[in-house]
Amino acid sequence: MPLHLVREGAVARIEIHRPERRNAFRQDMWARLPELVAEAAGDSAVKVLVLTGSRPGMFCAGADIAEMLDNRDNPEWLAANQAAINRAQYELTRAPLPTIAFVDGDCIGGGLGIALACDMRLATERARFGVTPAKLGIVYPLHDTRLLVDLVGPGQASRLLYTGALINADEALRIGLIEELAQSAHALAATIAANAAYSLKGLKQMIRWARDGQVEDDQRALDLFAGAFTAPEFEDRAAAFVARRRS
Repeated sequence: MPLHLVREGAVARIEIHRPERRNAFRQDMWARLPELVAEAAGDSAVKVLVLTGSRPGMFCAGADIAEMLDNRDNPEWLAANQAAINRAQYELTRAPLPTIAFVDGDCIGGGLGIALACDMRLATERARFGVTPAKLGIVYPLHDTRLLVDLVGPGQASRLLYTGALINADEALRIGLIEELAQSAHALAATIAANAAYSLKGLKQMIRWARDGQVEDDQRALDLFAGAFTAPEFEDRAAAFVARRRS
């Protein structure tokens, strides 16, 4: 299977490994992705999840268009493929732990959808980004389109979707498609992983509720806030903070 889950302490990586097709996603890969996300999230030792290509210079060229073309007359396959893509993107977006897409190389179409579904996106200078359904005669999914619009605004999203143009990492940074230019995700992932697990999961949930349109605290949010003070990490971390401030 060309998706691998690798654990290194508090950081887990899902590596895309299908170099002969520039890491294009087949239907079985879309089906496998949420399983690996759930596996990482279910490991109490893991605090951060990074999605990346297994080889330098290669992230994901998108969905496997050749596979779609071969099955264009099979409505059952097309429906199953759409369901697999939608579920993969939805579950990744709502993973209960912080997620980072590290892009080195092309990040196009469905590949960009994977990056959009992560909380943060880092890229090297050789990264390229594009949304090319208009060039292929297909339509980008609503879920991914919404993520794109929320990230870069309707004008830039329209430009990317209507033209199908590829942009470089500098332009992606300028329009807010990525958060940072970097040679790896190690430093950011390590910084995040050094923080409290309860806080990270709680903050991820708060951001999710805010992005879903919630504007006021409900009982769930109040309980999540209050629960931090009885979580195992709070006493030790707070005491250490006070001690450092007094020293």
